[in-house]
Amino acid sequence: MLKIIPLGGLGEIGLNMMVFEYQDTIFIVDAGLMFPEDYMLGIDIVIPDMTYLKKKKSNVSGIIITHAHEDHIGALPYLLKEINTPVFGTAYTLGVIRHKLEEHGILASTHLHEISPSEQLKIGPFELNFIRVSHSVIDGVGIAIKTPYGLIIHTGDFKLNHNPVDGMATNVNKFAKYGEEGVLALLSDSTNVEKEGYTVSDQKVGETLESIIMNSSGRVIVALFASNVARIQQIIDIAQKKVSKLIFNGRSIELTVEIAKSLGHINIPDSMEIYIDEIKNYPDHEIVMLTTGSQGEPMSALARMASDTHKQIKIRDGDTVILSSKFIPGNEKAITNIINHLYRRGADVIYEKISDIHVSGHAFQEELKLMIGLTKPQFFIPIHGEYRHLLLHARLAEQTGIPKGKIILAENGNIIEFDEKGGRIEGSVETSRVLIDGKGIGDVGRSVLKERRNLSEDGLVIVTLAFDEETGTVVYGPEILSRGFIFLTETGHLIDDAQCVILEIIEEVSPEVPNRTEVIRSKLQTALRQYFYFTIKRRPVIIPVIMEL
Repeated sequence: MLKIIPLGGLGEIGLNMMVFEYQDTIFIVDAGLMFPEDYMLGIDIVIPDMTYLKKKKSNVSGIIITHAHEDHIGALPYLLKEINTPVFGTAYTLGVIRHKLEEHGILASTHLHEISPSEQLKIGPFELNFIRVSHSVIDGVGIAIKTPYGLIIHTGDFKLNHNPVDGMATNVNKFAKYGEEGVLALLSDSTNVEKEGYTVSDQKVGETLESIIMNSSGRVIVALFASNVARIQQIIDIAQKKVSKLIFNGRSIELTVEIAKSLGHINIPDSMEIYIDEIKNYPDHEIVMLTTGSQGEPMSALARMASDTHKQIKIRDGDTVILSSKFIPGNEKAITNIINHLYRRGADVIYEKISDIHVSGHAFQEELKLMIGLTKPQFFIPIHGEYRHLLLHARLAEQTGIPKGKIILAENGNIIEFDEKGGRIEGSVETSRVLIDGKGIGDVGRSVLKERRNLSEDGLVIVTLAFDEETGTVVYGPEILSRGFIFLTETGHLIDDAQCVILEIIEEVSPEVPNRTEVIRSKLQTALRQYFYFTIKRRPVIIPVIMEL
């Protein structure tokens, strides 16, 4: 059997990781993360469950990375710490990966191999060819995988931009060539299946940005996704046309520019680029700054400017701030807060809801149909999206003529099998989300998140008291300390009455009772929960600290 097993990315946006397996050979496509959802309090990032791969680590022969977005590379360091196997990617993708692996201290022990759309890669019985695709990050590829049962196409993240500003157009001819040869299955990006028509062209966005920047009389600050190299170059070209000085501010955007410049993907005259502390030496209309924080990240450069805590930049009347990115679901409140603060400080703010200053890197409906038409697959498998995206993409494929019985609607953990009889879902493997909190990997589960939510909603009450070990009498306390529950200065009779509740419990449990400390601890928690809810309709977490002296 040929097995295709998605461990992430089919049921959510992010966590992209897919396993291809035949006999004793396994290779992996992408190893991405997902940023935490609202209920994941304190969590830094989320990665796929790698249990299945750990069990078969001796069979893993390589990891193919389609492009350099975090939802495709973010889990790579954690995967490589478990399974040291070669990593394959294009030049820019590997440039970003090198920095990430260096941060994790595993660059020296990792084998990185550069690939290009013109070369072929052999992994066991698999033969891989790469196809240039246009996306919102440069140097992305799709993969044509020759397997013992036929050719499988994995599109990667793509759009059909025939004239991209970075010159890296999706190679529709190569997709069509494989379609003529015969494609067993197409695995296609579903992210924008809800959007009708075609994606907006990068040229149109460039024209809009040029109009805004050229007509601005003050400083221009552009916040964007740091990975969008093509957009960065567009703004460089516009700034050069305006005869402006350019500043890059923000660690991630500075890193992107450094890598892209070293590979020749960004060209900027030396005389244009200045350091941020040199801004005061130039008139406002000559300043164009590219920065981070387009998603409202609280510690980003833009957020610090908006809150007036940035050390070098103070927003003032006449500044134009452009958020050249879409609002990612879940970030709307943080972004609108920043927009409001920028307006308060006198800036004119331009964002996607009022101007065409961003274009998606994912194909719209007509492009998705065209991809199916180009490859003419026997089987169709929608990937990369929440369940509604996958389902709508399956329906779209049916509209193009793919029989319903040839559409495989899979989710994370499903085993998609192919043999001489065709393809189907046969069983599943263990898969879930692994939460990363600081240096802890997977040590925060549902119970810990529930405790954090309870603490965040109702606060904490700590009761401290000590008994004489021989007599059982109270020698210290009860002392009550609360956090996130009520103001200590405004407790009134509440804490005094709570102490009475505690003393009554102690009197009820005689010194002769076995495990007296544990009995008192349990009764205290129950009684105080009931008392606080009856009195103030709150349910704080109760922690009794009882000592015997």
